[in-house]
Amino acid sequence: MAGLLIVAVPFSGMAASFGVARTYAPVLNKPDFKAVFGGKDRISLKTDNCGQVRELEFTALPGTVFKLLEAVRRNGETIYRVETDEYIAPPGVKLFLDSRFLEITKQVPPSRSRRLPGREEIVASMRNAVGVPYVWGGNRQEGIDELSRLYYQKPLPSGTEGVLLLAGVDCSGLLYQATNGWTPRNTSQLVHYGKGLSIAGKTAEEIARLLEPLDLIVWKGHVVIVLDPETTIESALACGKPGNGGVVTTALVKRIREVMKKRQPADDWPAAGKMNDVFVVRRWIK
Repeated sequence: MAGLLIVAVPFSGMAASFGVARTYAPVLNKPDFKAVFGGKDRISLKTDNCGQVRELEFTALPGTVFKLLEAVRRNGETIYRVETDEYIAPPGVKLFLDSRFLEITKQVPPSRSRRLPGREEIVASMRNAVGVPYVWGGNRQEGIDELSRLYYQKPLPSGTEGVLLLAGVDCSGLLYQATNGWTPRNTSQLVHYGKGLSIAGKTAEEIARLLEPLDLIVWKGHVVIVLDPETTIESALACGKPGNGGVVTTALVKRIREVMKKRQPADDWPAAGKMNDVFVVRRWIK
């Protein structure tokens, strides 16, 4: 491709090896940011047939600390291959971040300041997200404003701002947003997070009576959150439907019954290689 220069420079022995997110920042699993954001016409977003950016792993919060592993030159910009304690990438997945989202430092920076909001504040945040679109890898319902400045031609086409700026949340992103990044970002971690409830062999009604607000009904791939004694909330992808899904509430017992049509309740998540057509309930907040 004309004009495309790719040079990978490992950071071994180099001075600058850490970066701190200056603002909300998209972390991708591929280094070609301009192919995802803007495209050749600078008004496009690379999506699949469900309108999702599968290259997006998560949205880093301001102050997130990254270790810089490698510098990659792409289309005249420096893209870093990174790792962070705040996001455990799936096996075999590499993380990349545009250098313009980072403050580079030679010293190990302090970790991002984290504060767990109170239970009522978390619930209120989730209620405020009802109707927000589903965005794969998204955990900020307002989107990432900096994308407009760095990648897109202004003004953005009318009615496209939310889509182009990744305004929305996925299932674990809804929880991550409401807790200010306190909780794990992936369901693969949430299935072990907090304390498991004894639900094996119980009916939907029996399980519902055990649950408290903010308990997690979770399996690897999705999480449903108990909003109050009668209601669940979740961000679900509904490919082909208006908006491709988003944040919705459902009656608690009804949602548990729906889950139990395909999955069985378990007290703990099975060990690797064991039966995975189950779900668990995790209680993580006091």
